[in-house]
This record gives sequence, structure tokens and C-alpha cells, in this order.
Amino acid sequence: MQSTPRTWVPAAIGDLVLILVFAGVGRDAHARGDIITGAFATAWPFLAGAAAAWLLLRVWRQPLALWPSGVGVWLVTVAVGMALRAITGQTVVVPFVIVALLSLGVFLLGFRAVAALIRRGRRQRQRRA
Repeated sequence: MQSTPRTWVPAAIGDLVLILVFAGVGRDAHARGDIITGAFATAWPFLAGAAAAWLLLRVWRQPLALWPSGVGVWLVTVAVGMALRAITGQTVVVPFVIVALLSLGVFLLGFRAVAALIRRGRRQRQRRA
């Protein structure tokens, strides 16, 4: 199925917003002040990773597919995000890597799974009509 901007734009925005939520929740959980600008400071390496994933994997073709798009965005986002954090002197410790993998996995795969369930429900209703 050919993707349109009606599909890939909301998916890209979803990735962006959920990465910002991940960063904001993390900043808030660790009582680090300035949640808004701090979230952007924490999020930018992961946002760059997501952008790289979208470009490298051409996610716009099937932006809501769990495989390979969702899994690719998730893993590339974390890998590039951690690499950029390390290069720029930000903290990269095993517990944070695990939390990022789990949290971003739930977020980036979760909204795609919900979208798949909604699409499946719509198709079933259309068949019955």
C-alpha cells in the first residue's frame, strides 16, 4: 500500500512527540528543573536518531508498519541517540540504555500497534457493511 502525507506526517509527528514525552518524563522523574528546555536537550540525540531512521529506512513508505518501520525507528533512534549522547559528553550508562530501549520501544511500537488495531477494526466494519 502506497503511503500518503496523510499517513506519514502524523506518524512522524507521533514519533517526535513520543520522544519528547520520553525525555520530559525522564527529566521530571529525576527532578531536573526546566522540564521544557531540558526535555529538548535530552531529546535532541534521539530526535536525530529518529530522523536518521526515517531517512535510512525510508519509513515514509510504510510509516505505521510495526516491521520493519517501527522496529527500525525504535532501534536506530536508541542507537544513534546513545552514540550522540556519548560523543557530546552526556551520560550513557547501562541502566539508562535499558530504560531508553524499553520506554522508546513501548512508545514507538505501541502507537503503531494501536494504529494497526484501529485499521483492522475499520476494515472489518467495512466488510460487514
